[in-house]
This record gives sequence, structure tokens and C-alpha cells, in this order.
Amino acid sequence: MTPQPPPVPDNTQGKPRRVGVEIEFAGLPPRDTACLVQSLFGGEVEVLSPHRLKVSQTRWGDFGIELDTQYAHPEAHRVAPEAYQDSEWERMRQEFHQRTRELIGDVVTGLVPTEIVCPPVPWQELGELDTLFEALRERGAKGTDASLLYGFGLHLNPEVASSTPADLLAHLRAYLLNARWLREQIRVDITREVLPHANPFPRAYALKVLDPDYAPDLETLIDDYLADNPTRNRELDLLPLFAHLCPEHPHELLNGALVKPRPTYHYRLPNAQLSEAEWGATREWNRWLEVETLAASPETLAERGAQYLARHRPAWPIRAWQALRRRLTFS
Repeated sequence: MTPQPPPVPDNTQGKPRRVGVEIEFAGLPPRDTACLVQSLFGGEVEVLSPHRLKVSQTRWGDFGIELDTQYAHPEAHRVAPEAYQDSEWERMRQEFHQRTRELIGDVVTGLVPTEIVCPPVPWQELGELDTLFEALRERGAKGTDASLLYGFGLHLNPEVASSTPADLLAHLRAYLLNARWLREQIRVDITREVLPHANPFPRAYALKVLDPDYAPDLETLIDDYLADNPTRNRELDLLPLFAHLCPEHPHELLNGALVKPRPTYHYRLPNAQLSEAEWGATREWNRWLEVETLAASPETLAERGAQYLARHRPAWPIRAWQALRRRLTFS
């Protein structure tokens, strides 16, 4: 499958925009997965811990491979040696703690997914990255539909073409208007619908954002988003982008260890559909482009936004009564 060009193919430096890809699956442990990645793209395998590895120095950068649970990774909780050099008890406690986490990883292998975090790839090279998905299928990796217990997903991280508030707002509006279509096209797995990892945006927030009078600056856009979406688990997660754009923002979500600042849209919706022969990052990228195409078409965007508001806003008498009640409440 060929990746289609976005309306804005290059970033602000004039280079092709890149796309980060994250994929979760079962049936192949991290060590075997790292060797598979190396066989496809070269590089060096580095063992960071028994269940967390890195394939470095590939043509695109570093691939991260790990069991997708923090409880299996002792190095994330390791105390520096100087912190306990005068305490034999503390050293023994720390070693026990690390070994326990390694054993947890051994036990849960096969129950929690292996995750590959790919380095950012130029959009036109996504077809070459799809050889990884083909190889995973051949090696028996299992995706979302292989079990009711597999709430696995694929995440795309398209690099933003522009970080102006107007452009960010246009993409957010375009996503809100395309969200239902995307869910229908992807046929989001029932397990992922039940789990909270890719929840839809609240309708009240969509009505606020799609209002033609809504024209926030960056600070207001971020604050409104955080007020109505105080979670990482949105189908289009803007927290990594906002953390990148406003590193000094005081909100705890933008400063947490689980949010990695980056100039991308963190699109969390797709299933990990490894059972389909031609499924891969390219197919989901081509679907995502419906959002970018609409965002780049102001007249169509405004027209569809107006249609959405006409369908979902309360009728005028109801809005007037709600406004009157608010005034009476605060008077």
C-alpha cells in the first residue's frame, strides 16, 4: 500500500514531515522482537533490562521494544549507587526490588503486550516500515482481534506542519468532525471500546470548539482542553503536543512522566489489526489524512461545523432557558 501525500508534506524546516508509530501485540517476546527489527533494519540490539531493549543506529533512529507494563522494568525505579553506598541493607533491598520486577516480567510475558516504539519515519517511507508488520504476522504476533483480552492499539504521531493556534484549532475541529467516520472505518474493537485508552471527546467540548466564535490563543486552547479532557485517554491525545509547546505550563498532566513532549498529534484510535494481510501503518496514515485534508479546507470545515452544531446544539428556546437559569442561579 502506498502512503498518500498530506496537504502540507513538509515541516517548517522544509523537510518531509515524519510520523512516529507505536504498535502493541502478543505472541512475540521483546528479545525475539528486537532481533526481528534488527534483521529488517540493521542497527545494534541493546539490552536495557530483561524485558526492555533498544535497536539503535538504524536508518531512521532507535526502535524501543518492551513489555508494556512499568512493573516489569527495574531500571525505571533504580536508585543511583551513591545513594546507598554506605548502606548494605539499602543495596540489598534495591537488588531485591530489581529482581522482583524482572520476575514479574517473566510471569506476565504473553499476558501483557509487547510494544514497539518506532523512530519517526518520513511519511513517504511508511510503506517500507510496513515490512515490520508483515514480519510480525509471519512470526505469529497477535493483534487486537485475536482475543477478547487483547485491547491492543496502533498509535500514529504525525509531525505537525504548523503550531499556530489557528492551525491546531483547524485540525482539532477536523478531527471532531471525522471521529465517527474514523471509528466506523476502523471498526474499533469492542475490547478497546470498553477500555478507557481511546475515549471520544465529550460532546460539550466539541460544541465549544466547533462554535465559529471560538478563536482561542494557545494558552486558552490548552487550558480549555485540560478543563474538559483531564486525561491521556482521548482518541486524539493533544497532551504531548501541548507539553512540547508550553513546557512551563503548571498542569500536572503536562508534567507527568507518562506524557512525552513532542511536536506531534498523538492519534490513539486504530486497532492493531495484524490478522489482516495488508494492514499496517500506511493504511491508518491514509485514513488520518481525511483529518488533514478537511483542516486544510476552511470553507468545507466551516460548513461541516455548522451542520454539526445544527444537529447537536439544543434548540433556541432551550438554550435561552438554560442561560436564564444560570443567571438566576448566580444572581
